[in-house]
Amino acid sequence: MEIFQARPEHLEEVSKLFDQYRVFYKSSSDCEAARKFLEERFQKGDSTIFVASNNGCVVGFTQLYPSFSSVSMKRVWILNDLFVDESHRGNGVAKLLMSAAEDFARETGAIRIILATQISNVAAQSLYELRGYAKDEEFYHYALRL
Repeated sequence: MEIFQARPEHLEEVSKLFDQYRVFYKSSSDCEAARKFLEERFQKGDSTIFVASNNGCVVGFTQLYPSFSSVSMKRVWILNDLFVDESHRGNGVAKLLMSAAEDFARETGAIRIILATQISNVAAQSLYELRGYAKDEEFYHYALRL
């Protein structure tokens, strides 16, 4: 298994997984829109994507978005997406992707990685907690749908 930062030449393969990820979260499949969305991320450089490749085939990815903490005046990374193809789950792929994201965050001087997951996604919660992520018990997080 090889983990590396995705580049524009990985767009087609990552887009397929990104579409599967969106379907997992109950969105309609739209491969073309997924490809365009990721293409824009590459062009604008406003996300960082790590992929897991098994024998040259992309089988998982994680996508991070940059943010900042105003109080500490330091970088924060939002781990927004983590997905492993169903046929490769249970083989440690997600752990490898998380390690790559965490190493990257440290290398860029970040003070933390933040993430959210569905309450029903117990498998992801277990992974995060095993890696030392803690549920926020100091702040409520709100969202406004526009």
